[in-house]
Amino acid sequence: MAPAPEADPRASLAELLPWQVATARELFSARAVWPHALMLDGPRGLGKRTLALNLARGLLCETPGVDGIACGECASCHYVAAGQHPDLQLIEPFVVDEDGEIKAQDPILIERIRALIDWVQLTSHRGRAKVAVIVPAESMNAAAANALLKTLEEPPPSTYLILVAHQPGRVPATLRSRCRRMAAPRPPTAAAEAWLAQQGVVNPGAVLAQAGGSPLTAIAMALPEWQAERAVWLQALARPESLSPVALAARIDAAPKDQRRERLGQAIDWLLAWTADLARAASGGAPARNVDFAAALGPLAALVAPVPLFRYHRTLLRQRALVAHPLQPRLVVEAMLIGYRELFR
Repeated sequence: MAPAPEADPRASLAELLPWQVATARELFSARAVWPHALMLDGPRGLGKRTLALNLARGLLCETPGVDGIACGECASCHYVAAGQHPDLQLIEPFVVDEDGEIKAQDPILIERIRALIDWVQLTSHRGRAKVAVIVPAESMNAAAANALLKTLEEPPPSTYLILVAHQPGRVPATLRSRCRRMAAPRPPTAAAEAWLAQQGVVNPGAVLAQAGGSPLTAIAMALPEWQAERAVWLQALARPESLSPVALAARIDAAPKDQRRERLGQAIDWLLAWTADLARAASGGAPARNVDFAAALGPLAALVAPVPLFRYHRTLLRQRALVAHPLQPRLVVEAMLIGYRELFR
């Protein structure tokens, strides 16, 4: 089971997360010099979409508080919460079909950016501001990104663009250079664990480690079915001498066809985290992501040479970048698992 995206595109606006409040206040305190293009970047699961939409709501709010954060009560705030504000555009790699169903569309195509550019030129309905949020910015194809350049350079007055990037390195440099970049706030470990415990997550410390410190990703990973599938994969990786690449990769094909690409991505993520922890153990450190498998990682690390391990890890990174391409997920996983097993021969 793959982790949920940061937020369901059908969901109503979520409130600021506890670790985002100080950042929002700091930004709104300098509203007079608010950048016309802001890029929020950081790993998935930090709540960047939630922060971006709340910043948009604050810019559009008609009676903001003394700290600049949206009141939540005015007409504009209600329109934003309902997803119906005429001065807010949310561009995501999703489209709504004739039946009202959300369909994935990867990448964000130039037609949607052209429609956004036309919208930017219109007069504000509520007279407060106009805000466009693009999530994630790296989903724009090359034509769409190029089409957005002029708007980023010369937006109309009181028009703001907020770009969210999970992988800012994949956003064209021409776009990045025209935005004020800001790293999305991360909660301290203790605060994140406390928040997860409030959400009902069992063993929040271990799950947060699995998620690389991203609380919203940890919420998805805490699901029992997720943990059960992870245990199957990691127990197999912990015993490379008996690992069957064919049998383990067959679990990919056991998923519904429309979920196999997601399963492939997750298998690569598990392998990436596992091999990174092997490297840490080999250098005398403790595992960062798979703390519950520390007893297995130590002895395994003594059996693998560092250079082949690093090369294999780089191969996984290259393969992770190709997940969106039309691959045969089961065959890709088989090849990766064969490569993993060879590390120990």
